[in-house]
Amino acid sequence: MRRLSRLRWLGLSILVLGLDQLSKWAAQHFLAYGVPRPVFPGFNLLLVYNRGAAFSFLSQAGGWPRWFFIGLALAVSAFLIGWMRRLDARDHWTAAALALILGGAWGNALDRLLRGHVIDFIQLYYRHWAWPTFNLADSAITLGAVMLAAALFKPASPRGPRPSRRNKP
Repeated sequence: MRRLSRLRWLGLSILVLGLDQLSKWAAQHFLAYGVPRPVFPGFNLLLVYNRGAAFSFLSQAGGWPRWFFIGLALAVSAFLIGWMRRLDARDHWTAAALALILGGAWGNALDRLLRGHVIDFIQLYYRHWAWPTFNLADSAITLGAVMLAAALFKPASPRGPRPSRRNKP
């Protein structure tokens, strides 16, 4: 039962995967490839395909990165699920962080598997500078990584029962 309570966070991973794939479907159907659609200053919707990794790293390397990144996503998924299983059931912050990373990894891996590339459509910019275009899976991975870093760097708290308020003078 305790193991199941730790793995309930996989529901968050599946939610991230579903929202990511739904948003990519919408981007494919409502945006023209390579044509920015301004939303407000500093933010465009821009449909592009990424055959590489983050920031289009290895995008010109031929077909091998596709299978490498799918394999990497599977290995990372196994590692993260194993980590989730070993977490204390009360460690909600770390579990949520791992679930976000896992769901994002699944979303981008599914793109690579089905399409051979990752669909990106969110563009942030300032004047003539633009951040590389990204998607919801990338956002979930980034948020999960920030949460995980915060969890790893916060001081350890005692895991015993919480003191009762009635015992205070």
